Amino acid sequence: MATYSDPGTVKATRTTFEIIETLAEADGGQVTEIANKLGLAKSTVHRHLATLEDLEYVVKDGDMYRIGFRFLKLGEETRKCTDTYQMASQKVKKIAEQTSERAQFVVEEHGKAVYVFGETGEHAVQTNSTIGKSRPLQSMAAGKAILAHLPEERVTEIIRENGLPAMTENTITDEDELYEELAEIRERGYSINNQETIPGLRAIGVSIECPDSGVFGALSVSGPTHRVQGDRLEETIPSILLGTANELELDMKYS
Repeated sequence: MATYSDPGTVKATRTTFEIIETLAEADGGQVTEIANKLGLAKSTVHRHLATLEDLEYVVKDGDMYRIGFRFLKLGEETRKCTDTYQMASQKVKKIAEQTSERAQFVVEEHGKAVYVFGETGEHAVQTNSTIGKSRPLQSMAAGKAILAHLPEERVTEIIRENGLPAMTENTITDEDELYEELAEIRERGYSINNQETIPGLRAIGVSIECPDSGVFGALSVSGPTHRVQGDRLEETIPSILLGTANELELDMKYS
């Protein structure tokens, strides 16, 4: 959650979204709890929540408030905003079926990786890669695939704004090490996440590039280390991802 204050922004709007994010992270809460967590007056929190309830963005149950399903509708509209996203959704489903693992489509937004689509194959393990959730780009296979194909000045900007936070002890947190890995990804054609987001989980990622606007996002497959190793890690899954990425890029170009 952002903690800085830009003189060009509206403070009340920032407060509203801080309250929304706090509700979402805590899976609901009372006025006093939210006020204490954010350091706000209870009357201020109550006014914001009452407004959000009136607009049907939060639901009140007794003295508890929670996020309403109206946000789900907004999220779906975002995912449906272009035909290209729908094409990506179909590819993710196909990859999950081919690999029997979990497949994802991820985009970069505000310097972070955001899950847009996810499908589970027959043997996929459950993870906390919730749709709409954001993570540090360098901690994910899809995120590193995106970084590898962004202009270097954009990568530098992302590092300056967001840092290189660690998700596990394997996450890259050194800038020079990251640039070395991004060069290897460009040469190899795909990225590898070796337990850098979740211990015991590996992932492979490839970037998707729009004909006219650069990196569109990335596809990835994740699975437990005992299954994602050897030929599956170095050949089978990368081949599926690279082939699917090529198909999607052609679909975008000629659609």
